[in-house]
Amino acid sequence: LGKIINETNIYKKQDNKINPILLKKCKSYLDWILLNYSYDNEKFNELSNIKILTKKEITKNEVKEENLNRDIIKEINDIEVEESNLEELRKIIEYEYKNKISTITPTKTSVSEIKRKYQEELQEDENKVNNETNMLKPRFLSKEENTKLTPAQKGTLMHLILQKLDVNVEYTFEVLNTMILKLQENGIITKKEADSINKNKVLQFTKSKIWQEMKTAKKIYKEKPFYIEIPAKEIENENLEDMVLVQGIIDLFYVNENGELVLVDYKTDYVLDGEENKLIEKYKKQLELYKIALEKSLNMSVSKVIIYSVYLGKELFV
Repeated sequence: LGKIINETNIYKKQDNKINPILLKKCKSYLDWILLNYSYDNEKFNELSNIKILTKKEITKNEVKEENLNRDIIKEINDIEVEESNLEELRKIIEYEYKNKISTITPTKTSVSEIKRKYQEELQEDENKVNNETNMLKPRFLSKEENTKLTPAQKGTLMHLILQKLDVNVEYTFEVLNTMILKLQENGIITKKEADSINKNKVLQFTKSKIWQEMKTAKKIYKEKPFYIEIPAKEIENENLEDMVLVQGIIDLFYVNENGELVLVDYKTDYVLDGEENKLIEKYKKQLELYKIALEKSLNMSVSKVIIYSVYLGKELFV
C-alpha cells in the first residue's frame, strides 16, 4: 500500500481521473481498490462498506474442541438399533454386484494376452518351479547376455526369415545366405542377428510338406492381422454375456490345390521329441481363435490347423 501511495503522490489525477500510467501497473482487482483508496481514502470510506475484523472477532464463534478422551466404541455400542435396520445395513455393506466379472473384463484384447493368460493357468505349478530354480544371472556375472540374442529375439528373427521365403525359389545354403545378406544391407536386420540365424532350420522348412503344398497352392497369405468379436466367457471361463474384440496376426494360411483352407503357425519353442503334445496344448487356445477368425472372415471351413515346430523341423496337427 505504501508503494501505491508514493506513486499516487507522483502521478496526480488528470481532469479528476486516475493517471493512465498507474492503471497500467495494476495487476489485480485489489490493486484498483487500493489505488482509489490512496487517492482519496475519506471519500473511499464513504462509498465502500469494508469492515476489518480482528483475529479475536473471527474466532469468537469457533466451536470448542470436544473431549478427545471419549469412548467412541462404547457410545456406538450403547446406541439401540432395531434388528431390521441392522439387517438392511448389513445388506448394503456386504452387497456384491452379480456381474462383477464384467466390470474387469476388457472390451478389447490381443491373442498374445489371451495366450499368456491361458498358458499361466495351464502351467501355474511348473512356472512356479521354473521361477524359483532358473533365476536370471546379473549382467556382470554373464557377459554372454551382452552378445547373444535372447530366445524371444531369436524366435522373432526366425519368424521374419520364414515370412521372407518365396515358394518360387529353390533354396540352397548359398541362396539363403544371399537373402539374409540383403536383409542386413537394407537395415532390416543387424549383423549380429544375421549371424544368429539357424540356416539349417530354415532350409529344413523348405523341405517340409507345408512348403511342398504351398508350391501348388491357389492363394497364400502371410502375416495377416485380424479382428474378431468373441464371447467373453471363452476367455474368462465365466458365464458372461459380454463380447470382447480380439486382435492378432496369423503367421500363414493358404488355400491348397484341392480348395482346402490350411492354417499354419510357426513355433520356435524348445521341445523334446516325443513331447509334441505339450506344444500343441500350450498353443491350442491361440489356434482356436485363429481358426474362428479365418472361418468368419473368409466364410470357409478350416480343413487343417498345423503347428510347424522349427526346433523339431516337423508339422504337428492340432
